[in-house]
Amino acid sequence: MATLVGGMLYGRLVMAPSEQALAPDARESFDSRAAATYRSLVVAAIAGLVVSGTFNLLTSPGHSPLYHALLGLKLLLALHVFAVALLITKPKNPRRTRMLTGTVISGLAIVAISACLRRIW
Repeated sequence: MATLVGGMLYGRLVMAPSEQALAPDARESFDSRAAATYRSLVVAAIAGLVVSGTFNLLTSPGHSPLYHALLGLKLLLALHVFAVALLITKPKNPRRTRMLTGTVISGLAIVAISACLRRIW
């Protein structure tokens, strides 16, 4: 999750402001190339997280109701991050910066919930 959220954080805080110096046609071309490059990383990160998360869930049963409530919230936020990460990598997306902002917030919330889950377990 850190790779996925870190890439989005970089995109929102570094790339989005930096590309404002480019001409509009160059900005669109740069956005499309960057999104296409990032797409393979997004798919790999999602696949790795789904496999490792499923394994961890199946190999450690018997948690408290609070743990399961927080885990459910974390999984819903993770689905949001996965879906928006795939949408961000589509070419010619005019709302990419706005979507990155929401996904970074959700990703940081996931990291915080993960820290709480580790303490509960």
